[in-house]
Amino acid sequence: MGKLHDSFVCYQKLEDNISFIQEYGVAEFEKQQKSRERILGEMLKEFNEGRSKSYYCIAATVLEIEDLEESLAEARRQATGLVPKKARILHALLDRVADRKKLSLRLRK
Repeated sequence: MGKLHDSFVCYQKLEDNISFIQEYGVAEFEKQQKSRERILGEMLKEFNEGRSKSYYCIAATVLEIEDLEESLAEARRQATGLVPKKARILHALLDRVADRKKLSLRLRK
């Protein structure tokens, strides 16, 4: 059973992560985390308007890698030339995925 409150660490995927490590091993989990780190870096570099760092960190933690990659690719397509509104586009795409999977992209206090 997951924790009801988060610190900076998001507990929504804790049990899934433990199960993944038990089934596939630490090396495969580390590989997955490196992919998440790369995607997070791209989101921050291309779509951070100065207030989205925590949001993108949570998204990179709780959403599936494929969903992150698809959302980032779609945001890039939609955001061409829209510098001030780029972050809103990616936020909306990530929120849609999170809602569909019944996940929260906010820290629970």
